[in-house]
Amino acid sequence: MKVIICGAGQVGWQIARHLSGENNDVTVVDSNPDLVRRATDTLDVAGIIGFASYPDVLDQAGARDAEMIIAATYSDEVNMVTCQVAHSVFGIRRKIARLRSQTYLDPAYSDLYRRDHMPIDVMISPEREVAQAALRRLSVPAAFDTELFMDSAAQLMGLRLEEDCPVLHTPLKQLNDLFSTLRVVVLAVRREGRLFAPEAGDQLFEGDEVYLFAPIEDVPRTLEVFGKSQKKQERVVIIGGGNIGLSVAQSLEKRQGGRIRAKLIELNRAHAERAADALEKTIVLNGDGLNAAILAEAGIARADAVLAVTDDDKTNMLAAVRAKAEGCPFAISLINDPTLVPLLEPLGIDAYINPRATTVSSILRHIRHGRVRGVYSIGDAEGEVLEAEVLSTSSIAGAALRDIDFPEGVLVGGVRKGAVIHKPSGGLRIDAGDVVVIFALAADVAAVERLLQVSVDYF
Repeated sequence: MKVIICGAGQVGWQIARHLSGENNDVTVVDSNPDLVRRATDTLDVAGIIGFASYPDVLDQAGARDAEMIIAATYSDEVNMVTCQVAHSVFGIRRKIARLRSQTYLDPAYSDLYRRDHMPIDVMISPEREVAQAALRRLSVPAAFDTELFMDSAAQLMGLRLEEDCPVLHTPLKQLNDLFSTLRVVVLAVRREGRLFAPEAGDQLFEGDEVYLFAPIEDVPRTLEVFGKSQKKQERVVIIGGGNIGLSVAQSLEKRQGGRIRAKLIELNRAHAERAADALEKTIVLNGDGLNAAILAEAGIARADAVLAVTDDDKTNMLAAVRAKAEGCPFAISLINDPTLVPLLEPLGIDAYINPRATTVSSILRHIRHGRVRGVYSIGDAEGEVLEAEVLSTSSIAGAALRDIDFPEGVLVGGVRKGAVIHKPSGGLRIDAGDVVVIFALAADVAAVERLLQVSVDYF
């Protein structure tokens, strides 16, 4: 597949890394020569220096025979015009744009994106993706990472194992005997910085970070088995009232039925006033989220959680540390730079949200082959959890799990037949129409796609 990626920042680079690693023909376009050079030096991609919305630049990038364009520059308007040019001049069939401004995403203006107006097939909103990620973190505060699958009927959870975890030093195959009715699967383990798919004889150790997959109704029991408590988050303090903080606050107001009481702290007065005008139930404070007096005014000692979502990673980390020092038991930080993530545990920060990773996962969902319904990128693009419908043309349709030649770094988390989610077993037969959730290390994603569907189908 020939793909043009416009924007060579972290999101564009990660998408290019995924696609080029799967032997796609990828060209990266950016006006910043340094970013283009970084992409071409580190990835098997071509690079074009120039403005992505210019027709001659897209022509140089091979737009005449490209099958897909992904517009992920820092400008909404550039991304929109790029898709328009790609459609009107070059007839590119699939167009994905990252849009930050919420007004562009207002359903009232959805006619703007009709094919005879401004043809954009898929719009990705980082703010909305981060807001959803924040809600998921709050729903399972014991997890440092979480995502929903199978129409929200199942959940992926990342848990850090402590010394009081009841299943430490227990071979995974014994967990099936000990908890035979529990439909949980250990999909991946990170140990000493390395992510791997565990085998049946492997044990879990203190300090491991494990990724578990379980149906929603089995989540409370799963948390108990792995030594975690489930506590409701009803009082939340948000530090940072920019686009992301405002979007999180609005989502909390709309989606929790008013059960969560939130307060928002924003340093910039104009941004604070904008947030106050846009929010109905959330109290907005104009001040520094690193200031103990402001945190006290926000009731940080009585809060169940703090979300630090300013546009500066280090501020978010320090604000989370200060909030915990002032008595808040649970802290989530927005972290753009993955190299800072190892510092979170020593600092006592419970969870983090990587907006670039959430955006990458959203884009991957729309570019995977086969009937892929969901994709979640784990870590620094080290692995993926894919949800896919099994088609009759798939090589795995009609086969028992034990007879499918999965690569070594691949595990099945669950199989949904109709409305029932089944825990994987060797004798479980995979039929056309089933929905499967599969973990694959990055190097094995392409092999999983081939198993799911041999012909190219972008949905």
